[in-house]
Amino acid sequence: MSFNSDVKDELARVSPVCSHCDRALLAALIRIEGTLLISGQGMYRLEIATDAPSVARLSWRLLHEVYNLRTELTTRRSVLHKTPNYLIDVPSQNGLAEALRDMGVLGPNGLELGIAPELIAKQCCAAAYLRGTFLGSGFVSDPRGDFHFEITVESREMADDIVSIMQEKGINARFMQRRSSYVVYLKSGEAILEFLAYVGAHQAALRMEDARVVKSVRNDVNRQTNAEMANQMKAAAASVDQIFAMRAVLEAYGVEKLPPALREIIRLRVAYPDATLKELGDRANPPLSKSAVYHRIRRIEQMARELED
Repeated sequence: MSFNSDVKDELARVSPVCSHCDRALLAALIRIEGTLLISGQGMYRLEIATDAPSVARLSWRLLHEVYNLRTELTTRRSVLHKTPNYLIDVPSQNGLAEALRDMGVLGPNGLELGIAPELIAKQCCAAAYLRGTFLGSGFVSDPRGDFHFEITVESREMADDIVSIMQEKGINARFMQRRSSYVVYLKSGEAILEFLAYVGAHQAALRMEDARVVKSVRNDVNRQTNAEMANQMKAAAASVDQIFAMRAVLEAYGVEKLPPALREIIRLRVAYPDATLKELGDRANPPLSKSAVYHRIRRIEQMARELED
């Protein structure tokens, strides 16, 4: 199973904190996955479609337990994707319209576009509502790759309300329009981790934190390796320049006319072209400090530049 499926399975098993949490969660599921049909004046029929079996079971259970509504569950198979799809049909019946109003789906003027404030008045209920929105249309990528998180909704009001709930909890969320829908998204791994922990996906949050640590260590190692390679290339280029300068000085002055100190540095550099200045100093007899080696090489390079002038 994918990480996204594991997250939804875990969220579907989260127990409510208070007696109103299930109402908030079911309201979010209906707003995301539901289709409301009018079957007559003041009469409604509801359909909830999902391809996640855990979400189908949860929706079916809450419709019965919270509102005692009659339902019909149909399992369909997609011809294109060869995956099952679950349809929960809530036929027109006494209590359905009242339940929809209780969940903030219906208001005095018909279908509501935003989130009813009384549904999310308590922090636990706000978390339950966000849990329902993710179960309905959320997606989170495998944390071993690039971080990606989004929840797709149908109205701007709904997207704006979801972002507001997250931001009140310190989760930096944004939304954008994508064709006829609106997408609430999180950009950073830290924000995704905070969301998972807030809505109750603690096992998924731990898996994500482990993946973040591994990625951080890998990135640190890559940076260190790149820095070391850059330093080695820089040192190798400097060594080549030094040897060319030494060759020019030797051709111009001859070995015998150079001071013994410079002759020794030339001998060491030619013999050990990959050695650092400290390593060259350690090989000198007697040993030289890094500073002493540096100044002698600078003297040779200065002599080479004077020859060019």
